[in-house]
Amino acid sequence: MPWYRLTFQAGVVQDLAHAGLPMAQRLLEKTKWIASNVENLRHEVMPDLPELHKYAVADWRIFYAIHRNQGLVDIHAIIHRSALKR
Repeated sequence: MPWYRLTFQAGVVQDLAHAGLPMAQRLLEKTKWIASNVENLRHEVMPDLPELHKYAVADWRIFYAIHRNQGLVDIHAIIHRSALKR
């Protein structure tokens, strides 16, 4: 299966800055893994934002949209779970 292309919203760079270098590298690798496995994953839909999906990596959450007709995974945010509870 072909990989989907990855795009990142502008705020993702700032999100990764909060993660520290080792975790940021792990999260970026996971985005590539998601793009290469789109057809094999069960994507967790956000109830209040049905166009977004969520994937957990340790205490971090990757929020992304899939544009199948364009072959694209668009990363919207990468957020620590503690920031989600506010």
